[in-house]
Amino acid sequence: MMSLFAVICRDLPGKLQTRLDTRDKHLTFLKEQPGLRMAGPLIEEGEMRGSLLIVEAETLTQVKDWAAGDPYKAAGLFASVEVIEWKKVIG
Repeated sequence: MMSLFAVICRDLPGKLQTRLDTRDKHLTFLKEQPGLRMAGPLIEEGEMRGSLLIVEAETLTQVKDWAAGDPYKAAGLFASVEVIEWKKVIG
């Protein structure tokens, strides 16, 4: 059975340039993921400082494995990555 999961990523302070330098690889990676339903940056003080993704998959483990392959993670951008099941109620 498929479920929705939120992937909440917070950038390390001062890493905006890393985000910008890796953005094309990150977007290409996302476009190749069949379970991705929504994605976008978290904005603080007018600057991209994290990511929120909604992913449809069968298990939490699948999404954690999927998130571990993100080029942003490989570039050392994230201070934290949280993956949690999410239930759509409105929208």
